[in-house]
Amino acid sequence: MRKVWIALLAVLLALVLAVGGYAAYVFIDYHRLEDDLPLEVVQRAEGALPVGEELTVATWNVGFGAYSADYSFFMDGGKESRARSKEAARDNVLAAAERLREMQPDLVLAQEVDIDSTRSYHVDQRALIEESFPGHSAVFAQNYDSSYLFYPLTEPIGASKSGILTLSNARIEGSVRRSLPVEAGFRKLLDLDRCYDVSRIPLSDGGELCLFNLHLSAYTADGGIATEQLRILLAEMAAERAAGRYVIAGGDFNKDVWGDTSAVTGISGADYSWAQPFPTELLPEGFTLVDSLNPEDPVPSCRDTGAPYEKGVTYEVTLDGFIVSDNVEVTGCEVIDTGFATTDHNPVRMTFRLRES
Repeated sequence: MRKVWIALLAVLLALVLAVGGYAAYVFIDYHRLEDDLPLEVVQRAEGALPVGEELTVATWNVGFGAYSADYSFFMDGGKESRARSKEAARDNVLAAAERLREMQPDLVLAQEVDIDSTRSYHVDQRALIEESFPGHSAVFAQNYDSSYLFYPLTEPIGASKSGILTLSNARIEGSVRRSLPVEAGFRKLLDLDRCYDVSRIPLSDGGELCLFNLHLSAYTADGGIATEQLRILLAEMAAERAAGRYVIAGGDFNKDVWGDTSAVTGISGADYSWAQPFPTELLPEGFTLVDSLNPEDPVPSCRDTGAPYEKGVTYEVTLDGFIVSDNVEVTGCEVIDTGFATTDHNPVRMTFRLRES
């Protein structure tokens, strides 16, 4: 009996050491990219954006190619953690790129684009999207480079390298990655290495458009970190406008940009921290959160992924959109209804003119 107890204790000790060693590995290996990091521009377009003519920008969180309409995600109470196959991780992103291409956008802002991740079977989704826009210059800012994460145990999400991708059919003179604060402790392992990037695009009158691509925090304790991230973003946008530049920011705010989407759709959901109203009182003077709501046909931009999507039943919220400076005239903005066929987000398309000075 004594030998049995010794064997059991040895096994228990081995398990404790293994778990402790893994926890140490995850925390020691954790790192963040530095702030103010210059980004490589893949220059495929030349020339400048025209001032005074109508232009189009689209933003879409492509969800690392996992979220078909019948997909559910474990961090929202669902069952799955990875794309269902390598083919799905590829085909869903290609379908999103094709839908974007149909919009004929001058500018594209994409989020959750994997480049080398276990969860998407190491498909280089950045390359797939860039190849779909051969005439657009491209900038990629990495915001996720995780250790191998053994959760959920049945199908670990693994290691991930992912980021945000900006495309322009005019020359991008330069782009910089700006780091944002994230929560401390264990929660930082569940979040991305949050950032936004600022791409500088020349204009036909000699001016400059500062184009911000962003993906703010979602899985936080109370949403406070995402608000602090927003403050930092807005401060830099205001500084660029004060310097005489045109400013457009777009992406996934992880805030309800309609204020209360459930009041529009009539479908309530759990009190998610990422579904809090967008704090419009933080907007600097001269900046506008663009209204993408069509009261006659409201189309939210994001669905709850705790279960497969069911129209009219699933909780939906609008997290994606744009903020513009007062020298940008918005001529239209809409959420495009894709039925969440390839990702848990719908794209948002905005048409605009840069006002002549």
